Amino acid sequence: MSKVQNHETVIILDFGSQYTQLIARRVREAGVYCEILPYNTPIETINGKSPRGLIFSGGPSSVYDATAPKPHPQLLESVDCPTLGICYGFQVFARELGGDVAASPNREFGYARLKVLDVTSRLFQGLPPELDVWMSHGDHVTEVPPGFHVTALTDDALNAMEDQSRGIYGVQFHPEVAHTPLGAQVLRNFLFSVCGCRGDWSPEAVIEEQVERIRGQLGDQGCVVSGLSGGVDSTVAAALVHRAVGDRQTCIFVDNGLLREGEFESTLALLRQSMKLNISGVRAGDRFLAALKGVTDPEEKRKRIGKVFIDVFEEEAGRLGDVGYLVQGTLYPDVIESISVRGPSAVIKSHHNVGGLPEKMNLKLIEPLRELFKDEVRLIGRELGVPEEILGRHPFPGPGLAVRILGDITEEKIRLVQAADRILDEELRLAELYHSVWQAFPVLLPVSTVGVMGDERTYERVIAIRAVTSVDGMTADWARLPHDLLARVSARIVSEIRGVNRVVYDISSKPPSTIEWE
Repeated sequence: MSKVQNHETVIILDFGSQYTQLIARRVREAGVYCEILPYNTPIETINGKSPRGLIFSGGPSSVYDATAPKPHPQLLESVDCPTLGICYGFQVFARELGGDVAASPNREFGYARLKVLDVTSRLFQGLPPELDVWMSHGDHVTEVPPGFHVTALTDDALNAMEDQSRGIYGVQFHPEVAHTPLGAQVLRNFLFSVCGCRGDWSPEAVIEEQVERIRGQLGDQGCVVSGLSGGVDSTVAAALVHRAVGDRQTCIFVDNGLLREGEFESTLALLRQSMKLNISGVRAGDRFLAALKGVTDPEEKRKRIGKVFIDVFEEEAGRLGDVGYLVQGTLYPDVIESISVRGPSAVIKSHHNVGGLPEKMNLKLIEPLRELFKDEVRLIGRELGVPEEILGRHPFPGPGLAVRILGDITEEKIRLVQAADRILDEELRLAELYHSVWQAFPVLLPVSTVGVMGDERTYERVIAIRAVTSVDGMTADWARLPHDLLARVSARIVSEIRGVNRVVYDISSKPPSTIEWE
């Protein structure tokens, strides 16, 4: 990923923590651009980005594990910027620099009271002498390396150290999580007091930067097609490209047969009326269903859907004439979850916008939102005049309902999910709770259960309802929807949708679960 223009940059090295993306969000919220890179990124690559600061994330490993992720042994001596280690990242350089790390006699998980020993520490400036922090570790630093001194403690562990002369700081607690109430200030102290950042980045600034970049890519004659889904990401991407090249962009909204009930017609009308975009609607549901026939593996579904999408886009581009580029609404979380930049962790799934694309394409990709999180995209959308009706929509996966139908895809199963989705949407809006959740949707399970309807035995399908709260989709908690709302949703689904006799509610958070089921 290229550095955004000439903004100051902080690099986050990922050692596999579930919280790495939260570190990035806190840094972005402070007005500093940052990128997440794997823990083993070469030194020359890091230095090539001229970072103002370097952050080592946490991680699930022990520094004593034979396969524990380790950075390049000369990294700290080879980068000309301050470094902050968090949890495992703190333990890594403590041990590498000559300190000692041991298993904790009492594993700290949850709240702890931090006592600041060095009130002159730049990391803790402006903070009270004691503060609540969130802990999650099995090992802890027992002896600091030469040149370092302890700056904070908890009852159970040495909790922060620094060598100000070398610009190396470490904390055992997690300042990035909401459970550390003053953690954002700790990170801001590192960014501004230690690293000397100015805070020169904002999502809105991306608009003019991307307009300039897109015009540079296309030159005076180049034309593009944009893949529209009617969701936030693709619509904002299209609006951004429209500002750059106007009518040289043609938006293609494909009905892949896997959209919500009535969504193709209603979204097409809304976008044409409110956005003044040049939009071509293409019905291709039969092609997608044919490609998915008999396919049950989620990754294979995504790849087949991605291939058919590209086939349709390239055919439409061929009809338009001289088109060499395809615009997609890829976001930074798509990149993070699809490509293994998460340190030692495995790829979670290939997103339609990233891993689902075929290797060979005739169109070159333009991804103007690739460096942004979802809430940042919404800010940009408002600046570009995208209607709130679009910006407020719940995220919808690129493969559509195919990943909300577990198992093979049939027209009958699509009908069941579309009907359940409509009922859930209606009830959330009637309860004025639609905008209180990040995402809510039904999932059709590949099982049938026994029921009783009208004194007769039934053996029909199960619908699972998934609703979560989140800020950026990287972590999420299951939504505590009112029981009477869930009762209405369940009663309507079972009574109105022939073929469903049971409804269950998903109470899993992310992590360990993902938001979508596939």
